[in-house]
Amino acid sequence: MKLLIVAVGTRMPAWVEAGFGEFARRMPRELPLQLVEVKAEPRTTGKTVEAMMAAEATRIEAALPARCRRVILDEHGADLTTMALARRLEAWQAGGEDVTLIVGGPDGLSPALKATAHERLRLSSLTLPHALVRPLLAEALYRAWSVLKNHPYHRE
Repeated sequence: MKLLIVAVGTRMPAWVEAGFGEFARRMPRELPLQLVEVKAEPRTTGKTVEAMMAAEATRIEAALPARCRRVILDEHGADLTTMALARRLEAWQAGGEDVTLIVGGPDGLSPALKATAHERLRLSSLTLPHALVRPLLAEALYRAWSVLKNHPYHRE
């Protein structure tokens, strides 16, 4: 099984790439974590928010594997604890299907793309900088894996 993060936005600050890379590198070979960036629609074109999200959704769809479990990151998604995410990761692994976590752009994800999701997760009830999602999600997935393996990284 593979974990794939498909995220809208390119040219992130170096700290984002370093943070994501650190936790992606720690993931085991049997559960690799990869990132695919898709171009955000320029906000200066005069298009409506809906049109921009639709254009980004088309790019996201093109980046998705043919078969995968789609998990949308959404402010209205399930709010999981670390232990609950670990159980979810365990269930994903048992299912054997690759899992793609989808991160929208500044305006979020189109309703049509959201409708294709198998599930929705929320990282936090706080409003966070968009760039912070990648390293935060990578760390959360690594921590969930460490819980499942009784690795000392996570402490209760």
